[in-house]
Amino acid sequence: MGTMKDTQTTIKDDFTFTLKSTCLNENYHPASQTRLTTNFANLARGANRQQNLRNALNMINNRFNALAHLDNPKGDRYEVELEIITVTMSIDDKNGVNDLPMIEVLKTNIFDRKTGRHIEGIAGNNFSSYVRDYDFSVLLIAYNKNKSSFCVPENFGDLHGKLYKCFVSSDTYKEHFKMSPIICLSVSSNKTYTRTAYQHPVLGVEYLQDQYSLTDEYFSKMGLKVRFFMPPNSVAPMAFYHSGDLLADYTDLGLISSISTMETFQKIYRPEIYNANSVAGKIYQPSLKHEDYSLTRVVYDREERSRLAVEQGKYAEEHFIKPYKSVLEQWSSNFSH
Repeated sequence: MGTMKDTQTTIKDDFTFTLKSTCLNENYHPASQTRLTTNFANLARGANRQQNLRNALNMINNRFNALAHLDNPKGDRYEVELEIITVTMSIDDKNGVNDLPMIEVLKTNIFDRKTGRHIEGIAGNNFSSYVRDYDFSVLLIAYNKNKSSFCVPENFGDLHGKLYKCFVSSDTYKEHFKMSPIICLSVSSNKTYTRTAYQHPVLGVEYLQDQYSLTDEYFSKMGLKVRFFMPPNSVAPMAFYHSGDLLADYTDLGLISSISTMETFQKIYRPEIYNANSVAGKIYQPSLKHEDYSLTRVVYDREERSRLAVEQGKYAEEHFIKPYKSVLEQWSSNFSH
């Protein structure tokens, strides 16, 4: 399948969002403008690209069918179809209109072979953003240079949070997606998690965190809360960032599509945590130094990804933060949501 492009018109204050959708299947090739730290783009390069994608997609489908086991005796009823949603933003000012890369996420769609129906899944999986790269890989590092203890600049994450809220409340978003995003991430390796007695039929056992992480604070500025669940037959909890009610706002199949997609990526990228050979205990501290884990049959370059995060943070600084500084500051100070 080819690439579909949708353009929507203006929202508040001369900001226009454009959505582009690309199928993520074994024939996927990253477009030249794709944010290359994105996990799926990393998989889709090099000599093993097609086998990598095929293996990852098989893992997602197998996990989905294992979780969606009702009326699915052979474990082959459903297929998860993934779309890469690329969001660009135009700022109309004296420099002319400029399409600036903003966010990239995965959207899940579910095909039910038994009924022949397509079921809408959830957007937000594998969330990545240029301004976030800038904040964490450029701004935060520069701010802490030569400081004796780590600290965060005032208003850290404010602009990114407002841009995100602006997008998800826009007509553009509402025309394409029925539900608000769930952003599913790895748990933090410098926090401790404690298992509770609560168990959700799909999300699994809930864990509580000992204190908020910098990522949690950053995502709270996007209007997102976080809960931690370890799904059935998983080995570690995942962080589910959401607005609204995580347990009531989504269908079971939608939640399963998020879990199966993101757990697969985490097994590939953080096997020390998500492909460990032992299950998280009642009190759990994740560690990337853990050595008792299995590797998936997918090749991945973690070092390249860290390097690219810095490169893309600098790209955001050069093409977005610096040239539009006054416009963004003025917009940010007036934005209310």
